[in-house]
Amino acid sequence: MAGPPGKAWIRVPVGADPADAARWATRGGCRRVLFVVHNVTSATRLLDVLPLFHDDFRVQLLATCTGSSPFQAGVPELLADAGLPVLPWEQAVRTPVDLAVSASYGGRLEDIQGKLAVLSHGAGYNKRLAAPDTGHRTPDTGRPSPGPGQPPVFGLSPEWLLHDGRPVADATVLSHPEQLDRLRAACPEAAPSAVLAGDPCYDRLLAARPDRDRFRRALGVTPGRRLVLLSSTWNPDSLFGDGGEDVLPALLSRLTAALPADEYRLVAALHPNIWHGHGPGQIHGWLNRARHAGLTLVPPLAGWRQALLAADLVLGDQGSVTYYAAALGTPVLLCAASGDGLGADSPVAAFVRTAPRLRPYERLLPQLAAALKEPRSPDAAELTTSAPGESAALLRRAFYGLIGIPEPATPARLEPLPPPRYEPARHTAPMRVLTRLLGAAPGSPPEIEVARWAGAGPEDACTAYTAHDAHTAVDEETPDPGRLALADVVLRHGHADDPRLGPPAAWAADAAARFPHAALTAFVHGPDRCTARLPGGALVQLAAQPHPDGRPDLCDPAAYASALHAWTANGMALEALAAGMTVRTGAESHHVTVTLTPPAG
Repeated sequence: MAGPPGKAWIRVPVGADPADAARWATRGGCRRVLFVVHNVTSATRLLDVLPLFHDDFRVQLLATCTGSSPFQAGVPELLADAGLPVLPWEQAVRTPVDLAVSASYGGRLEDIQGKLAVLSHGAGYNKRLAAPDTGHRTPDTGRPSPGPGQPPVFGLSPEWLLHDGRPVADATVLSHPEQLDRLRAACPEAAPSAVLAGDPCYDRLLAARPDRDRFRRALGVTPGRRLVLLSSTWNPDSLFGDGGEDVLPALLSRLTAALPADEYRLVAALHPNIWHGHGPGQIHGWLNRARHAGLTLVPPLAGWRQALLAADLVLGDQGSVTYYAAALGTPVLLCAASGDGLGADSPVAAFVRTAPRLRPYERLLPQLAAALKEPRSPDAAELTTSAPGESAALLRRAFYGLIGIPEPATPARLEPLPPPRYEPARHTAPMRVLTRLLGAAPGSPPEIEVARWAGAGPEDACTAYTAHDAHTAVDEETPDPGRLALADVVLRHGHADDPRLGPPAAWAADAAARFPHAALTAFVHGPDRCTARLPGGALVQLAAQPHPDGRPDLCDPAAYASALHAWTANGMALEALAAGMTVRTGAESHHVTVTLTPPAG
């Protein structure tokens, strides 16, 4: 049997000629489990459950892509990273398998030769869609059904679950009995295939909760700082979409300008269909200004769960990430959430109807502060899964029952969430800095208050700031180089041994010569330290003292440079800082050592 033109069939460990495949395979007697990928979004759930087959020499894992989704970008790379043999779809549907696992009803799943288990790729089954498009069977191209009554819900309706009157799947995996109730009402023919097996994505979140502080440190979040996560699903009605009021462009500008940079951390998690539908380059281009102002974009596959666990507040929409946040007990403010595309009796629809909303054109900081104090509702957690922490065992039992072999003797486990890479906020937009000298208690180092904004300053001219001195700090990598000539403090972030920049002292001297109007130049060369140069050539090493448990202070050392500038600009003697200084950012105090090296000569 030959493969279709242009798509070469693989020959090992399966192929068109079984004898040929057996000739080349090292282990040819394995049971075959096929992972059916619809797009990157559905693949994330398949990656969640892939470890359930680890260490079983009796099982050969395979992968394929239905090719039915409009969102095909990123799929080849994802499959390559998974490292499984990838069958072209036409080969996959002609190859007998013992089990196929899909996280979507997209594609011609009825053509698969073997038992089929279908999981949800979000927080349950909530999306309301019209019948599958002819020839595509893809939820990405379905549209909400017009007209009276309850339109079908994707994954719980006959239009998706049945083919020629019979269930497509041998196992329809549900996470909660409320889904079973809706399934029985909407498609009783498929109810016998239902398997209650929890939510593996949510279980991975629950298991990683003890690592929350580690995830926060990876994102540069200090104990007194608040992490605000922007979460958007895909489609025009989402937070990122322009089908409604399109609040995001103005909201981003106002958020980055209104939130004090050392008191709030802003991170965004966007649906993979946004990334791969519009292209990563376009996403970075649209969010360029916000990124320079300190916004961090987490990758569409790795990192969003860690960011969600690290978050103090989520600004979101009707997507699963926002619902998972509520289930975890994290405060949520809806910025854009249309219930039109949701099943009216679904948990997410109920959540959208009752969750508090952000008023995007009113003062933002008081709304965020109030949301952080709001009591949490337990409903989202109760309806996300009926078996918290048990999905690995329940799913593996179901999978091996379909394959027809005993489970391995070892416990079923999901992969722990790894710590993300260290990625503190970078503010390369010009910073408005307000400072105030607070004096010092007897025997204590002086205290200096620093508040920084990536914009014009605070939202209002509140009297708390009238006694401050103001200056501008500009990073050398600013998108607005013309502002460097007007900066009071010129900054650079890098490694001390970077040969392109020279040692910190050399860069500081070079910057002072290039920007003679600057009162201070500072090279940040560690998560807790920088080297500053004053007019006349004096060098000052600023280093935060570690926390009592030995962990470094993760406040941006550029704030220490601004504190030093405030001290010298007010005519205070450097010798008075021999015992160091305390830099106050919001509710946090950072104890900083000050080491002075006088100018040569």
